[in-house]
Amino acid sequence: MRIGIDVGGTNTDAVLMDGTAVLAKTKTATTADTMSGIVTAVEAVLASSGADRAALGAVMIGTTHFTNAVVERRRLAPTAVLRLGLPAAQAVDPFDDWPDDLRTAVGGQWRLAHGGSEFDGRELSALDPAEIAKLVRELTGAGVESLAVTAVFSPIAPAAEQRVAELIAAQAPQLTVSLSHEIGRLGLLERENATAVNAALRPLAAATVSSFRRSLAELGIDAPLYLTQNDGTLMTAEAAERYPVLTFASGPTNSMRGAAFLSGLSDALVLDIGGTTSDIGALVHGFPRESAVSATFGDVRTNFRMPDLLSFGLGGGTVVRGDRPDLGPDSVGYAITERALVFGGDTLTATDLAVAGGGARVGDAALVSDVDSALVRRGVQAMQAMIEDGLDRMKLSRHPEPVIVVGGGSVLAGTGFAGASRVVRPEHYEVANAVGAAIAQVGGEVDRIEPMTEGRSQILARARAAAVERAVQAGALPDTVRLVEIEEVPVPYLEERMVRVRAKAVGDLAAAFGGVPDAAR
Repeated sequence: MRIGIDVGGTNTDAVLMDGTAVLAKTKTATTADTMSGIVTAVEAVLASSGADRAALGAVMIGTTHFTNAVVERRRLAPTAVLRLGLPAAQAVDPFDDWPDDLRTAVGGQWRLAHGGSEFDGRELSALDPAEIAKLVRELTGAGVESLAVTAVFSPIAPAAEQRVAELIAAQAPQLTVSLSHEIGRLGLLERENATAVNAALRPLAAATVSSFRRSLAELGIDAPLYLTQNDGTLMTAEAAERYPVLTFASGPTNSMRGAAFLSGLSDALVLDIGGTTSDIGALVHGFPRESAVSATFGDVRTNFRMPDLLSFGLGGGTVVRGDRPDLGPDSVGYAITERALVFGGDTLTATDLAVAGGGARVGDAALVSDVDSALVRRGVQAMQAMIEDGLDRMKLSRHPEPVIVVGGGSVLAGTGFAGASRVVRPEHYEVANAVGAAIAQVGGEVDRIEPMTEGRSQILARARAAAVERAVQAGALPDTVRLVEIEEVPVPYLEERMVRVRAKAVGDLAAAFGGVPDAAR
């Protein structure tokens, strides 16, 4: 058995699952401190199921902690970037494209040093340990607590970053160090940005994971803890302390994975309507379609993996104003049960429109009986138009596609949409995000550039094997690992023929389906 938890801006959802069966579920308001909401949710599913806590094999949590910290510019550590690439890589400074307030929040310190490699792995310039020691002394003297080390073409040749990490650990072990080849992909500036954001979040990640562990211990749960990543897979709590940036957008991803599991559809559009916003994504072979463009978080451009999502301000708590009416973008959020009309409040919300229009049975319909019927009709039509426009923008073909509707706010969605071949609202749709966390698998990924000195089949086979090996190392049961994605792109304008190869493999979590991997203990 395992527990899946998803912490959203409005609700904290939890499910208890045994194999593929949902034994218990709950939806509770997200609390200001987050932890008490998690404890309440876990206690609810354990109490309603009567399950033995000792029988739990794993706990999976999807959280918005780290995304919120960047968006709100709070609890970020004093951070510096150490870029390896001299005498090259001087045209654009680190943090150059960051918003002023975020750069100020992290300190915005940076230094350049020799090191790095060419695109084919050849050394760009020799690493100088004395130079690194001098720069580290300067940065620690300036109050830096966390370092982002990024070298030119490090995803191809990571040795320079790894050597610098060793030097820093010996000289200043109090610093936390994030290495760019472990986080981002090819593209120096975007990878550097992602690594700097990760570095700024490291102390918060350690404190958050510690709080999660403490909360589980108080509940008498002694099971491995995992956090969900934004590609639909899991990472150990220890990995989450090192790579908190990989949890960004894990909430919508959990919903999409849960939608695929609950509906049995592996290729479809997913509409996830929450209390504040709606997210639309596309499933490809049961996993979220990955974005082909650089992702932007907190107004910072990054290049680590991200799902292709469209978000807009429509949720159950969306505030309705005027006769047109105007929908949002503000929301009553987790206060919907206090402020919405159907719950005895004084604020007209999207949920009130859905109830008044006969599309939902929530709260007391008598409390919205005096809302103008024409206003209700226009509001329902406006919500339908927003959803249909979003679905149309996410489609890659003109042909109708199935749409899976999930989320606690899905009462706002109708039974049919233009361009949809069918609309599926599966059982347990309201806690699909928690289900997605509970059934998340373990993944392994490789992204490399290789010379075409060997045959294509040998290069692809090596990438497949490396992805599978990484999945097993991350805690997947070897017999369940399968390849879900492989991509090869020729690299143009080079004297030597080169190809970029990406491969991703996933498998069932050993802790939940047969044994606990050492990394999770």
